[in-house]
Amino acid sequence: MQMITAEEKLKERIKELTCLYEVTSIIVNCDYDQVEDALKGILHCLQKAWLFSDAAQVKLISDQYNIVTPDFPDDPVCLESNVMVFNKKVGEIHVAYPRPKYSEDDFLKEEEKLLSNVCLEVGNLLERKQIKDNEIIIKRKMERADRLGILGEITAGIAHELNTPLANILGFAELLKTRITQDTQASKDVDKIINSAIFSREVVKKLMFFACEMPQQMSLVNIGPIIANAVNLMEPSFKKKKIVHKLNISAEPILLRVDTIQLTQVIFNLVLNAIYFSPVKGEIKIDVKETESMVEITITDEGPGIDRKIRDKIFEPFYSTKPVGEGSGLGLSVVHGIVKSHKGTIKYRSNKPKGTIFTVDFPKN
Repeated sequence: MQMITAEEKLKERIKELTCLYEVTSIIVNCDYDQVEDALKGILHCLQKAWLFSDAAQVKLISDQYNIVTPDFPDDPVCLESNVMVFNKKVGEIHVAYPRPKYSEDDFLKEEEKLLSNVCLEVGNLLERKQIKDNEIIIKRKMERADRLGILGEITAGIAHELNTPLANILGFAELLKTRITQDTQASKDVDKIINSAIFSREVVKKLMFFACEMPQQMSLVNIGPIIANAVNLMEPSFKKKKIVHKLNISAEPILLRVDTIQLTQVIFNLVLNAIYFSPVKGEIKIDVKETESMVEITITDEGPGIDRKIRDKIFEPFYSTKPVGEGSGLGLSVVHGIVKSHKGTIKYRSNKPKGTIFTVDFPKN
């Protein structure tokens, strides 16, 4: 490294202090949704602060960001420092010169301190952003909980009010059906009334479950036959779309404490969803596996998959991608509620190259 004069040292200190001032100004004025732009500005400030500023290049690598100045050398000699967030390393900042023109001796001790201070400031910025992001998430969860609480009260009232007239409609329609002896248009119209009333009754049942109006009947049972029966009941739906379905389950008893009706509802909703979105002549697999602590049920289809834009919404009540009249938007919401009430989890992932895999885990204890 070449010797530098006292005057040049003074200039370097001024550059370093200017860098710290500019970095602080960027951070103070940073909007939390523009952190990446702020980090780019900080890297630019670092470039100007180095002894050989024309040759200096900077990069920041972290869990969330990867920012590199345009001419970062392929064979660099680097000075680097860690970025810490809540005492955990989340990334590094590297300041580099190109070899062989420069070596480690070309870095000043003061530059090492400067880089450490800048990394400390960047870590503080990322900490504040993380706190802000967590506050937003908590606020959204609280708002959603409030909405769901209000929605639960409303739906409970609606369900109770609809139950009696629906029972009357269905009862009188079935009575009317017995009095129509010929296969006439009137008979077909009554069938439509009956089918619509049955569909509406199922929606009311889902509303009542969503509003926590249907108590659970928990018992220790072998879930194998329950799942097999639920799948067998959907045979007409499989045949309608010529779908091949495979149920893989142990012949040995799989004991689990569940509400059998609600377990059937989980299987029904997930498999019917898979059938709806599967192509004609597709394949659906239902796998049931047991470990020491869990029972895992996976349902795999070959449909179009779940659009990235709606992945956060699929378990929300009344949200549906099906055409009006083909779904209540309660299926996955009810499934999510049932699984959660059993202390279980439900998640999904892509079934490459096409389709979706839903996984439900029920704890055995």
